[in-house]
Amino acid sequence: MKLMTTAAWGVLALVLSSQAHAQQAAPAPEAAEVDTLVVTGTRRVDRTAFESAAPVDVVSQEALKSVVSDEIMDKLAATTPSFNVQRLPAADGQAFVRPATLRGLSPDQTLVLVNGKRRHRSAVLGGRGQQGVDLAALGTSGLERIEVLRDGASAQYGSDAIAGVINIILSDKTGFDGYAQTGRYYAGDGDKTEIGARYGLAIGNGGSLVGALDYTNAEATSRTRQRPDAIAFQAANPNIKVPSPVQRWGQPDREVWRGSLNLVLPVGDAVEAYGFATYSDLHGVTDFNWRNPSTDSSYRTSTVFPGWSLNQIYPAGFSPKFGQDETNASVNGGLRGDAKGWSWDVSAGWGRDKVDYFLNNSINASFGPQSPTSFDAGSLIQEEATLNLDASRPLEWSFLAKPANLALGVEARKETYKIEAGDRYSWDVGPGAAAGLPSGSNGFPGYAPSQAGSWDQTSYAAYADLDLPITDKFGADIAIRHEDFSEFGQTTDGKIAVRYEFTPNFALRGAVSTGFRAPTAGQINNTRTSQGLNTTTLLLFTSGRLSPVNPISVALGGKPLEPEESKNLSLGAVFRQGGFTASVDYYRIEVDNRFAVSPNFTVTPALRAQLVAAGVPGADSLTTVSYFTNSFDTRTQGVDVVGSWRGQVLGGRAGVTAAWNWNDTKVTRSKLTEVSRLSRINLEDGLPQNAANVSFDYAKGRFSGLIRARWSGEWTDAQANGTADLIQKFSGKALVDLSVSAQLTDALKLTVGAENLFDTYPDEATFQASRGLIYSRNAPYDTDGGLWYARLSAKF
Repeated sequence: MKLMTTAAWGVLALVLSSQAHAQQAAPAPEAAEVDTLVVTGTRRVDRTAFESAAPVDVVSQEALKSVVSDEIMDKLAATTPSFNVQRLPAADGQAFVRPATLRGLSPDQTLVLVNGKRRHRSAVLGGRGQQGVDLAALGTSGLERIEVLRDGASAQYGSDAIAGVINIILSDKTGFDGYAQTGRYYAGDGDKTEIGARYGLAIGNGGSLVGALDYTNAEATSRTRQRPDAIAFQAANPNIKVPSPVQRWGQPDREVWRGSLNLVLPVGDAVEAYGFATYSDLHGVTDFNWRNPSTDSSYRTSTVFPGWSLNQIYPAGFSPKFGQDETNASVNGGLRGDAKGWSWDVSAGWGRDKVDYFLNNSINASFGPQSPTSFDAGSLIQEEATLNLDASRPLEWSFLAKPANLALGVEARKETYKIEAGDRYSWDVGPGAAAGLPSGSNGFPGYAPSQAGSWDQTSYAAYADLDLPITDKFGADIAIRHEDFSEFGQTTDGKIAVRYEFTPNFALRGAVSTGFRAPTAGQINNTRTSQGLNTTTLLLFTSGRLSPVNPISVALGGKPLEPEESKNLSLGAVFRQGGFTASVDYYRIEVDNRFAVSPNFTVTPALRAQLVAAGVPGADSLTTVSYFTNSFDTRTQGVDVVGSWRGQVLGGRAGVTAAWNWNDTKVTRSKLTEVSRLSRINLEDGLPQNAANVSFDYAKGRFSGLIRARWSGEWTDAQANGTADLIQKFSGKALVDLSVSAQLTDALKLTVGAENLFDTYPDEATFQASRGLIYSRNAPYDTDGGLWYARLSAKF
């Protein structure tokens, strides 16, 4: 990777200045404060969001509380137009570990930090190869705020920071803060109970220990019509009671515990110890496609199993119940202090995500009557360990208006990815396979011993960051970082950010940088078998995704993965006057070698024999295979516009915030001879090109209220469908939220409200009607309609 390959990039940075959005991610009470000190994107300790040389959004705890969802990514999506999250029912692990994107880029192209320390990845890989952080594993009661740096920052933080950085700051406040909340969708389902509490106590001289716990119990939703083939089956078999609907499309059943601890402990006049830990435990279940007894090959009879038929177990067909038990934990600790003019911080961190898959209400038909109906499908594990040493000091140089700030640091990191095999019946091939009965647990074949293993990757990094206040009005920040990865070699990246302040209330900013995202051990070594439904023939198809270094992949054109590389340019301005603030930002991100799934290769008899010999589960019924590859080069560009006002109205405190994002991604080059049409459509049009939100909040005396409108523009859904593709364009939609609060006592507050107040639904997914799905599962917003809720909060 080259560092600042042309002089033009540097000239643009110095002449054009800036990317400012030094504020506002959230249209909610005090969602962002431009005078808040920020720690993301800067090594200084005295910089506010308004003064930052790159756009930093500050989302407060109050803003997070204004969104009903218990998951952080839903809260960010509701308040930040350039942040999107999808809910993917019946999408294997992605039904629970949902992909979230910043500026339309891949979920793993945004770096996530907790208290400024790198957060470990999820063990689940997305359908397009992404392996990002599971934000749903973090509770919200223990948070102080979230800082979102919307600018490339690989030179400062390393791999993954192509689109930006999300830094989740844990609370260090003393006292108690808790809530209990209940809600239900207008449709009468999806009942959800949430309970959360945080308690902090002072320790020593300036220290604190803060613990937080969140609990969520969410029942499933269903936005489903009965499948036409199920109606036909019922008519042809009146003596069999067929459930209506035979399968459910909607949010999964979930039960989640999330907790955090945050410790700051002074151990001397100039040194303090610190540590923080997070833990979550999730249990979730969702439906898979219905298996029709009249067409599903599992219902074949065979002389191998005389007198046995699957009709004896599932006479009305069956919809497998897929679930996961996930435990996610992290521990970080260190010492920081001052010595001889240097501020220093030495720390270590460890994180682990384990996902145990299970399948109920299913069958491995190749074993006939020997097969169980419930299966342990195996486990995925991601572990990461990190060591960091950071130091900074002011530099008194006579030609500068103020002291410069020099920051230096080194990092060592190890990632380990593991696959544990499921029980034998989830993956093995039984004697009935020769008669055409499919092997593996139907719906989600388990991981076989041939797929199990442990793989790791190590990296070492060093960086330098120099902040230069050249004059009272003009400043520059220069960063460089070098990393060495065990799997692909070395990379060096740099960043130049500048800011010119015309007046104390108006400034221009700009930044140019290079960035990268390293392939993970999971992306290099994961192998997966999945099943789907052809909505034309209504027959199941089974697809295999192989490791790119699998010999079969290599024979089909697969190569070892290379890092994704980026060039970032941002320009912008920020303004404030009295209670009004505004910012405009333009960004351009060029990413080379982006990961995607290769085109599907039809499984011929010869290829099937190879796959069976390689031990790929369900290989006897595979129809297509693919692998991860460096597939595309893309260019993403966009504009963020934000304005807000806060002041006195009719004797009360009021605020108005409006934000708009335009984001456009184009594939500039394909590295494959055969271009994947679906991959191109999903990259370019799979998310809205335009998104906006506007809110008004008002408080007077003991009463307050909030009304918020969220709008998403047109987008296109493109999915594989066996031998055909499903493509449909969807129109834009606006959702309105409303809440009213009453301060019952000094300590208790009651809030009642509704999200999607007018019960707005997206366009129906006409191409999915044959399997009972009403709304696209790839929609960039909740498709379950209106939701009412009530929350009782306590604070003392």
